[in-house]
Amino acid sequence: MDIFNLLNLIGGLALFLYGMSLLGDSLEKLSGGKLESILEKLTAKPVMAVLLGAGVTAAIQSSSATTVMVVGFVNSGIMKLKQAVYIIMGANIGTTATSWILSLSGLESDNFFVRFLKPSSFSPLLAFIGIVFLMFSKKEKKHITGSLLIGFAILMTGMDAMSLAVSPLKDIPGFTELFVVFSNPVLGMILGAVLTAIIQSSSASVGILQALCATGAVTFGSAIPIIMGQNIGTCVTALLSAIGAKKNARRAAFVHLYFNVIGTILFMVIFYILNAVLHFPFMHEAANTVGIAVIHTAFNVTATLLLFPFGSLLEKLACLTIRDDKEEIHISAKEREKEFRLLDERFLDVPGLATEHCRDLTVKMSELAKQSVFKAVDLLSGYNKKGEEEVIELENRVDRYEDELSAYMVKLSSRNLNEDDSKTLSILLHSVGDFERISDHAVNICDAAKEMHEKNMQFTEAAKEELAVYIQALKDIVNISAEAFVKEDMRLSAKVEPIEEVIDFLNIELKKRHIKRLRKGICTVEMGFVFSDITTNFERISDHCSNVAISIVQTKNDAAFESHIYIDQMKAENELFKEKFEKYKDRYALPHFSYEE
Repeated sequence: MDIFNLLNLIGGLALFLYGMSLLGDSLEKLSGGKLESILEKLTAKPVMAVLLGAGVTAAIQSSSATTVMVVGFVNSGIMKLKQAVYIIMGANIGTTATSWILSLSGLESDNFFVRFLKPSSFSPLLAFIGIVFLMFSKKEKKHITGSLLIGFAILMTGMDAMSLAVSPLKDIPGFTELFVVFSNPVLGMILGAVLTAIIQSSSASVGILQALCATGAVTFGSAIPIIMGQNIGTCVTALLSAIGAKKNARRAAFVHLYFNVIGTILFMVIFYILNAVLHFPFMHEAANTVGIAVIHTAFNVTATLLLFPFGSLLEKLACLTIRDDKEEIHISAKEREKEFRLLDERFLDVPGLATEHCRDLTVKMSELAKQSVFKAVDLLSGYNKKGEEEVIELENRVDRYEDELSAYMVKLSSRNLNEDDSKTLSILLHSVGDFERISDHAVNICDAAKEMHEKNMQFTEAAKEELAVYIQALKDIVNISAEAFVKEDMRLSAKVEPIEEVIDFLNIELKKRHIKRLRKGICTVEMGFVFSDITTNFERISDHCSNVAISIVQTKNDAAFESHIYIDQMKAENELFKEKFEKYKDRYALPHFSYEE
């Protein structure tokens, strides 16, 4: 083996690892966080958890990614440790899918159809289709599909390059003797564990072993302990992700470690006892890619079958390793109730899922802001201390939501998001500030109600009736904008601006009427200040509702216009807008009073 073979080997390894990374990222983007959401929600039954763990891992081509997600779920309190145990078992089975795909590279036959099944035959075609999608399509899903196809082609090209580069090693006696040494179970396990820990992917390290089969020096006797070690080495990623996490998350990482260590020990003890008695003839035969895939799958399926009934014992073992302090046992129940458990930084590595979590929390934030407005408005007709405390508590929670979500979404925005997630994140980033300001204005309304109560001030009957109309318009715009946000509904969003325009009209009209009452001595100046304060806050709330609706329209239409330009154009050009405005103006018509004559 000369320097050029070594360079080819390095290049092949680089292509192989990059292809695997590109393939996994593309599959993850294509799922758009849906697979991860399913994994998060449908894991109550152990058998279902194993199947989901296997399915998600096979789809995203990474047991490490699945396990890190599980650690994040447990850390955030949205998944119990018991559920995590079985998902981790399934993830170990799912990761074997890669070795079966790579085993196709070893197909040998003169039959056309069998030859075409060999990846080196069809991967150039996939690469061509992929590059056509990337260069000639504007649709994002086709771009992602193109990246996926190119990733697979690069992966298989790297695999072939490695196999060709290492094939001269079969003529070097020292290389053959090296693998004789690794047939020692302990040394073989150490090699497999160290290699996998370095590249943090058991699928990749198994692929490298499959490529080395081209030398003919890798016997089944040396391959088996290396594969066992690879399963232990893959635990490093989960252990690293658990650093600084809560105790249950660290326990989930240790469950992964214990499952692989115990499974490896049991498998090897049983296997080598049987080998001592039966003397398996294949142990000294040269391994091939299919054989490696069979061993990899056999181990993980056997380990899962053996340890599945003892899932609760694995959980207890992890709890014994990471013990609870007495005080922490009481604290843990409170931690599960925390509202921001979904904003775990581990989920940033799965942008689709992280975006979905941000959306879920912003929907809750919108509901809290809406509640604060409705409770504050109710205080105008009957102030009470408990109601005031509720409004202030809601406003404090909304403030916290804005702080947590804004900081998290800024980090998320720097990740590789697909088009749909990018649009959703844009709407969320625009909206959290508006929801926070809505709750601030609710507190202002609450303060006005408190001032009226403390100074024993009352609205005139005319002001009460006018304000009732205004309150109904305010509640409607808050309800419609919140629903439009939750559903990202363009139709509902289009209803918001006409109501906002009517509210602007009401605000001006109510101030004119108030001035008339002042002139006639029906209302006091002090009451007038409070009345003006309330109507101004109503109008500001409607402005923020308008901002939320416009952000949905802008994002959905891929528009870069300024909000005021959009509104001006809508008023000037849109007949439907004018029709809706007149309709809402009639609906929120103010009553007529004699002093207006």
